[in-house]
Amino acid sequence: MASVMHRSSSDGGSSSGWSDAAAAVAAAAEERAGWEVRPSGMVVQAREDYGAAPPPRPPPPEIRVRVKYGGARHEVSVSPIATFGQLKKLLAARTGLQPADQQVTYKGRARSNTEYLDACGVKNKSKLVLSEDPASLERRYIERQKNAKIESANRAIGAIALEVDKLADQVTSMEKSISRGNKVAEVQITTLIELLMRHAVKLESITAVGDSSSQRNIQVKRVQKCVETLDMLKVSNARLQAVVVTTKWETFDAPATTQWELFD
Repeated sequence: MASVMHRSSSDGGSSSGWSDAAAAVAAAAEERAGWEVRPSGMVVQAREDYGAAPPPRPPPPEIRVRVKYGGARHEVSVSPIATFGQLKKLLAARTGLQPADQQVTYKGRARSNTEYLDACGVKNKSKLVLSEDPASLERRYIERQKNAKIESANRAIGAIALEVDKLADQVTSMEKSISRGNKVAEVQITTLIELLMRHAVKLESITAVGDSSSQRNIQVKRVQKCVETLDMLKVSNARLQAVVVTTKWETFDAPATTQWELFD
């Protein structure tokens, strides 16, 4: 509890007789001595502000750690109160290995991103080992396998698309011919249908994901549309009469024979 002190004066304890200048000087002196004057004129011991935040401490000096990565050696300046995750960001600029793909080992133990360097005993000139995270290696392997399958599917779909283009052109030519009333051999229609259905089976056998799946579905729809067109052309073609071309030969009379007169 703060100590309380009343001012005394020559007129029986009343403070009204103090001049303003004297009161100001006394208040300043008392404040320097650890006392403060309340608005009522009461002098009490100055209170300490326990809620005030302490002044910030200066950051600790950086340390230099030695990091081995493969056959290379790197020296990195870092704060001792940094985390291993922050250290990985600094190493990414040096090694090109992304932080998510890094594994930092200190004293034979892989360290997590949330661990602090000083808490793990890392000091100036401490030696650490950087390697690629095994989980990252597995992810990259799976990603490469996935990309290889996508590329293979794209090549197969592209080859089939070229063949479908050729067959689609034949369907268009046949459609124009029949629309003009020219009957075509039915075997031509059935052959086109059979070729298109073979490509449809090939497309269905391709395992595709993502964009490859979309490209495959586009080609499947193209094949279906061509087959449907040929089915309608088969009906239209059957209604047409076959055109029989006859050749009319021009006949000529036998040449006249000339009678020659003989003279002795």
